[in-house]
Amino acid sequence: MIRVAVLGAGRIGKIHAHNFAASPRSRLVVVADTIAAAAEALAGELDADAGTDAKAALARADVDAVVIGTPTDTHVELMLEAARRGKAVLCEKPIDLDIARAEAATRELERLGARVMVAFNRRFDPSAQALRRAIDAGGVGEVRQVVITSRDPAPPPLSYIAHSGGIFRDMMIHDLDMARWLLGEEPTEVLATASCLVDPAIGHAGDHDTAMAIMRTASGRQCHINNCRAAAYGYDQRLEVLGSRGMMLNDNLRATTLRRYTAESTEAREPLLNFFLERYAESYRNELDAFLAAVETGSAMPVTPRDGCRALRISDAALQSATTGLLVRVQA
Repeated sequence: MIRVAVLGAGRIGKIHAHNFAASPRSRLVVVADTIAAAAEALAGELDADAGTDAKAALARADVDAVVIGTPTDTHVELMLEAARRGKAVLCEKPIDLDIARAEAATRELERLGARVMVAFNRRFDPSAQALRRAIDAGGVGEVRQVVITSRDPAPPPLSYIAHSGGIFRDMMIHDLDMARWLLGEEPTEVLATASCLVDPAIGHAGDHDTAMAIMRTASGRQCHINNCRAAAYGYDQRLEVLGSRGMMLNDNLRATTLRRYTAESTEAREPLLNFFLERYAESYRNELDAFLAAVETGSAMPVTPRDGCRALRISDAALQSATTGLLVRVQA
């Protein structure tokens, strides 16, 4: 049984802590958060130890693996500390907001032979995995276009916006990773645009709330991504892949498949699932299983720090394009 420390007791830390505590393959040993009450509440609920010092949790001899769900500016330091102590790591994205720092950390992790997985959980969504398997099996023939729609039900607090790194590094980075994964090729150029249409305060904080990006690979494959921080109808998550033999669509999930036909409405359906914690609940569990399997067997981590750096580099290129209005080449 793999013994786990969870660093960070916020929304994502709670998801990971509950999943590790529920898995028969792992045991949650300790939860650490700088806010003692948060660590104690989560640890008490799951029968684990609590602490406020993340590095003290890393130093424990009874910890084999670490989940890093702390603020982004702590990720590099904690990853490297865990790696030097021989712990396996599951780190939330992004590795860092600065690409040079993220790539330097990645090189050091590779030098150490560290076992680190970056948490791009959407790759592990059952519908997305079915789509990827169908692509691999030739279900659409040669991939030509990928279209990704990702819209949140409401914007995050301004306190979050101030430290998120912006819509391209915080929100679109998930979609950029999915684009790489579905295209099967690296995007080499990007043209992006961004606006502030939801809340002027987001613009005053230096960010955007509505963005689009178009990317092309060296062979000419294309991807279009559209993001918005607020959609009146709920959490909108769709994937479309067009190929030489047809098209596949990964649609939104709902609580049930019920459709109502009345005098007032036709094909009225259940609302979309509320937000990412609900929509991607199964993907987080699958991500955990993939991480544990890699730790148990010594096999390659399914999503590496190199993947994290690549998605961040494309995010930076998209931001540059949106700022300048120019097509930007993505550095290799």
